[in-house]
Amino acid sequence: MIAAGLVLSVVASIAINGGYSLQHASASRLPALSLRRPLEGLQALFRNHRWLAGFLGGIGGWVLYVVALRLAPLSLVQAASAGGIGVLALGGARLRPAERLGVGAALAGLLLLGLSLGSHQPSNRGTVGAVVLWLVASAGGAAVAARVLPAGAGFGTAAGILYAAGDVATKAAVGGGARLWFIPALLACHGLAFVCMQLAFQRGGRLATAGLAVLWTNAPPILAGTIVFGETLPGGFGGAARVAAFALVLIGAVALSRPPIDAGEPAATLSID
Repeated sequence: MIAAGLVLSVVASIAINGGYSLQHASASRLPALSLRRPLEGLQALFRNHRWLAGFLGGIGGWVLYVVALRLAPLSLVQAASAGGIGVLALGGARLRPAERLGVGAALAGLLLLGLSLGSHQPSNRGTVGAVVLWLVASAGGAAVAARVLPAGAGFGTAAGILYAAGDVATKAAVGGGARLWFIPALLACHGLAFVCMQLAFQRGGRLATAGLAVLWTNAPPILAGTIVFGETLPGGFGGAARVAAFALVLIGAVALSRPPIDAGEPAATLSID
């Protein structure tokens, strides 16, 4: 079951990140999007066939991701999904050294994850209080990232943190019963993340926006799997490899968040016009 969940998570990651590539290529060429004119912005996006194809691909990938969560622990699914950054590195301009480091770190983390597979105890349901606290902390982290980081990286990081919060809420909601009340929270997180992502696409390159979003979408839930859902690490080499995989994802995020030396990219702000 766990192996099937990991295969689905990799397929989902390819679909999601391929969709990001198409969306970035389209949104970066559109007139500036504005929160003051949301309907105009949405119309411009959905009328672009290439952007729409990327969006629908991402939706399909998210459906596969939800199925993967039913089959495998959250931390494993997220770590496997982090390897999707390799899809974003394909094509486009030549990668800067920092980008090569970020992509290499993420892919090395995926390799270590594969080597760490073995017996794994299932997740517990997590307490409602722990899930809510995680969501609130994530919202605060996204707001800080959008203000202090360079514009493309700031909105990309905020999108990733919010998508990660939505994934934690999704893991809670798939438990069924009263946990279905987390569905509005996960929809809100994904909606805000969508807005941040489109704003990021117009302010930075593919890896500095979608790449960061991918890493921050996957890194926090790996930690949440242990803190919120009680997922235990395997012993010996498996546990050490799992920790190293998480550390490599963070290294990749730091590397990708660095703007080009000559870019002079300003910090992100919430002023959209």
